[in-house]
Amino acid sequence: MSKDNQAPFQLFHLSDEDNGQTLGASIKKRMSQWSWGQTREAILKRRVQVNGNLCLDQARKVTDKDVVKLWKESLPKPVQPSHVKIVYVDDFLVVVEKPPGITSTRHFEERLLREKRKQLQPTLEELLPLALEAHFQSRPTATERQAKEGKNASRQTRGRLSAHDEQRQRTIRLKRFAVVAVHRLDRDTSGLMLFARTPSIAQMLGVVFRKHEVIRKYHAVVHGHPQTQTFDTVLVRDRGDGKRGTKPVGLELDPSAQRAVTHIRPIELIGEYSMVECELETGRTHQIRIHLSESGHMLCGEPIYNRSLDGDQTEDRSNAPRQALHSATLELKHPMTDEPLSFRMPWPTDLYKWLKELRIQA
Repeated sequence: MSKDNQAPFQLFHLSDEDNGQTLGASIKKRMSQWSWGQTREAILKRRVQVNGNLCLDQARKVTDKDVVKLWKESLPKPVQPSHVKIVYVDDFLVVVEKPPGITSTRHFEERLLREKRKQLQPTLEELLPLALEAHFQSRPTATERQAKEGKNASRQTRGRLSAHDEQRQRTIRLKRFAVVAVHRLDRDTSGLMLFARTPSIAQMLGVVFRKHEVIRKYHAVVHGHPQTQTFDTVLVRDRGDGKRGTKPVGLELDPSAQRAVTHIRPIELIGEYSMVECELETGRTHQIRIHLSESGHMLCGEPIYNRSLDGDQTEDRSNAPRQALHSATLELKHPMTDEPLSFRMPWPTDLYKWLKELRIQA
């Protein structure tokens, strides 16, 4: 697409020597011409990602498995509630267009973090109640209008509340908009995502997903020209190189082993790349990314999975701004009414612009 020196970022695969080092030290070692002040500034100005995730902590410890991107320009600020587009909502479900650059849910070990730290990089599950509150405030019912009038009448009283009391009231108010994620998208994957509005609905949808009664189709741009095919493999947490992947032949029984099935078909040839449709039959972590990479058709912009089952590594010269994977279609029956629901979402702006340039260069 363009020469390496015109790439918008530098990519660093860390090594054994980086284990236990800080992120700042690892970058400084590779950017020897920089001062420590320049290194710190690059991190604080949102120019550094670790494994595809924006990182603002120069003291973060890194490992030899980490992949660091150093961008020439600052990345966008963390996603705000206003960036979350709600495409469908009722008393039971919410369907949203997930922006790239945001984690779907909080990792278990992070759920006890203080609110201030969570707010630095909120998850979609945490932002959605705020987005729903704004959505319903713009379309108030008669009851909600009366409640709003009551709030205006007591504004003077509220002004005397302490900051702690105001936060407590806000937390209670947002509980009515709480959601439960019933599936997940990777941080840098954009597209349609489904949430339940009650735990009981989440359980019902979980059963529907396990029965493979939800249609999920992704669009991806990959290296090479794959044919229509089905990947049906067993994935494990460590395939032998510290990464998730297909279980090697002869490996002893692994408790993390899970069957993963992905159907793909080509949509468009773009020079040395292809756009493909990927339909999930199962929903394992990084399933599409692993299947494509191991087949020799790595995603453009893939930060982690860069080798085939034969061990061959793929060099990514596509200059994709992130992994070129997008949840484009979501179809299911409503768990309460049995009504068929169908949603489509086109490529978001960042990948649309990149694709336009890629087609010109093809």
